[in-house]
Amino acid sequence: MSEEILINVTPQETRIAVVENGVLQEVYIERTRRRGLVGNIYKGRVNRVLPGMQAAFLDIGLERTAFLHASDIINQPVEWSSSEERRVGQIAELVKEGQELTVQVLKDPLGTKGARLTTQLTIPSRYLVLMPTARNIGISQKVEDETERQRLKDIVTDMAGDLDGGGYIIRTAAEGADAESLRADMEYLKKLWDSIARQVENVTPGSVIYEDMPLVLRALRDLVDLDVEKVRIDSRENYKRALAFAQQFVSQVAPRIEYYPGERPIFDLYGVEDEVQKALERKVLLKSGGYLIIDQTEAMTTIDVNTGAYVGHRTLEETIFKTNLEAAYAIARQLRLRNLGGIIIIDFIDMLEDDHKQQVLAALEKNLVRDRAKSHISEVSMLGLVEMTRKRTRESLEHVLCSQCPTCQGRGSLKTPETVCYEIFRELLREARQFDVQQYLVLASQEVVDVLLDEEATSLAELETFIGKPIKLQVEALYSQEQFDVVLM
Repeated sequence: MSEEILINVTPQETRIAVVENGVLQEVYIERTRRRGLVGNIYKGRVNRVLPGMQAAFLDIGLERTAFLHASDIINQPVEWSSSEERRVGQIAELVKEGQELTVQVLKDPLGTKGARLTTQLTIPSRYLVLMPTARNIGISQKVEDETERQRLKDIVTDMAGDLDGGGYIIRTAAEGADAESLRADMEYLKKLWDSIARQVENVTPGSVIYEDMPLVLRALRDLVDLDVEKVRIDSRENYKRALAFAQQFVSQVAPRIEYYPGERPIFDLYGVEDEVQKALERKVLLKSGGYLIIDQTEAMTTIDVNTGAYVGHRTLEETIFKTNLEAAYAIARQLRLRNLGGIIIIDFIDMLEDDHKQQVLAALEKNLVRDRAKSHISEVSMLGLVEMTRKRTRESLEHVLCSQCPTCQGRGSLKTPETVCYEIFRELLREARQFDVQQYLVLASQEVVDVLLDEEATSLAELETFIGKPIKLQVEALYSQEQFDVVLM
């Protein structure tokens, strides 16, 4: 697996592309005016406690109050294993209105929702994550070798001592790391936490105590693993900054960082710009001739698989099976590329053979192995649908780059000119019954006026005769197809 990370930096935004074997897989975007909040630590004040929702809303200095669920509140250092269920207390027993809390952002504000918070603080470094309020050592599930898992746990447990300074999670990047590297990470995290703890005592509620690093440095910390051959940066200033950071904290990454001085934009060189544009479209073409239709809604994302122009060479079942297999690869890529999260419903083409269904599910799971976001896939339902979830911590690519269409208000469709004409007729009748005027002036878009003067010209003349008043038409260039006004004159 050949992987490269491309970093494009401008004063307005930083964009990072993860390219595997020449194919774009992930895009990260951070804008100077709107940096992500995940990982930031704030001192907040409880505004409202809602027992019915088992949640509280906190003012942490953002535009919208942030959401804290009872399950994310920890009052004292705790120890638990991933298989245990933590007992969740009643929210009214855990927090009170006006109480000050140190909290961390789990999820960025999404749509109309405020940020989601936790009191279980975590501070990441290259190899470790410090949990100041925990008392255990955990390890990433992606470290699969049992001998290596035990080696890492033994090293960290020995260096952490009695864990009075907090617990640790050993990250995937720690696989193969020596004891000295882990010790350096631990010392860095302890110093950082001491600094944060001091600030907690001095700042006022609504203040940020700790901000995660900018995207370029987070990429070196979180995205670069053994498979990454190159990290190419097109900004000399950020290249120097990244190189200095790597030499201090992730020395093995430093030789792989390159400055890209070319005149041609780095994203154009790898075809990234075109792929990003395609990732904003509903339709995704498959090489065989089939295609996907991806619809992102408030509640869930739906993906429909179609054979399209692909007719196959053997039987219908074989054609459907091959299309679904190709779709499984494409869907896994699109989930990462578009950063789609939450509930995802996939409507594969109906397959008759159970063996084919299992192979398609296995292909989907296999292609999601390299996905950094955790996902869970269910079996094929009675309706032939595959239900899955994918962890969502930041906004999707579409929500970052696009806004709701002001013309259709997000519906994705407009009333036809014919429909608007009939609405105008009804409005004219309504006005004629209420007011006695000399004439009526209808303001509408060019498309609607064209229909009124052509297909509906007879209906307009009949209406004019019925109400006994002349009706004038005027084109308003700035009106959308659905907009119109009836002016009384």
